[in-house]
Amino acid sequence: MNRNYFLLPLLSLCVFLARCGHSGGDGATLAKSDTIPVRLLPLQQGQVGSRIESSGLFTSDDETVLSFKNGGVVSKIYVKEGDAVKKGQLLASLNPTEIDAAYGQAKLSEEKAERDYKRALQLYKDSVATLEQLQNAETAFKVAQQQLSSASFNRNQTEIRAFSSGYVMRKLANEGQVVGAGTPILQVNGAAQHSWQLRVGLSDREWASIAVGDKAYITFEALNGDSIPARVHKKSESIDPSSGTFNAMLMVDGESKYPIGSGMFAKATIWPKNERQVWHIPFEAILDADAGKAYVFASNDGKTARRVPVRIADIQDKGVLVTDGLEGVQHIIISGSAYLNDGSPIKVIHTGLNKK
Repeated sequence: MNRNYFLLPLLSLCVFLARCGHSGGDGATLAKSDTIPVRLLPLQQGQVGSRIESSGLFTSDDETVLSFKNGGVVSKIYVKEGDAVKKGQLLASLNPTEIDAAYGQAKLSEEKAERDYKRALQLYKDSVATLEQLQNAETAFKVAQQQLSSASFNRNQTEIRAFSSGYVMRKLANEGQVVGAGTPILQVNGAAQHSWQLRVGLSDREWASIAVGDKAYITFEALNGDSIPARVHKKSESIDPSSGTFNAMLMVDGESKYPIGSGMFAKATIWPKNERQVWHIPFEAILDADAGKAYVFASNDGKTARRVPVRIADIQDKGVLVTDGLEGVQHIIISGSAYLNDGSPIKVIHTGLNKK
């Protein structure tokens, strides 16, 4: 039998595979020894990361809900919502009848216990009462004194006074209403003395990138598009279960001279000063992106491609923001990456410009 009968199909298959290997259709079929034409983009180290944008509601750091320590009937509420109040001003009072009666009972019990103790002391001196009887009388007298002290304290808690100058935000009860101990009566804040603060929600990555003292700017509709300077005043140490975010408090710089009210919605822009180095790279340089992780091909010598894992912080209109992985990298490959493997030889056909 003619041996060419068997060799001809095998030769045809080899030619077909060789052509596929150089057709440029699938980068996975290229041999590692093939030199791939690529385009490089030079990187600039140490670029500053992007700003953080968020929104929230205005409040003050001493916003407080006031209530009576004891339950009873609300006798009088002396202020309305929106009223300005001064420190020490009487805001509300409770009907004192029941509490006065409890104080009177405690006073009478204390007086009786004192008489019993003095009588037991005299009898003990006359050897009529035992030491145990004297000690029991003394203990009863001290208990009555403590009960009187408690009743006296409660008697002084029938009034609510302003702890600082500020404004009444909400009136939560009415005159004649029966309330329990701790029932909210008034909500007030000290905005007359302290600067307003904006409470904003942040992701865990944003929360970690900011620090107390970082600069910020706040805008809201009452300013007609203008912004007011602020700074990061506080950072929460735990996540807010109601929103699933971390909170940060932005304090308005200077005296409060803007048309701000509690609960007003505003937008904020924070500029972290301690943010890590970042790099802005084009979309075409990113490969196999998944859950903030991706790969790029880089080259420092212009001859060999190196596969580098990177972490993506943000996707922007003109490219991708990378926070980790490009330390020490001089150039990334922005064209021809689909045909490369780690260590593939390359031929630079063009060097791009790094656009900010």
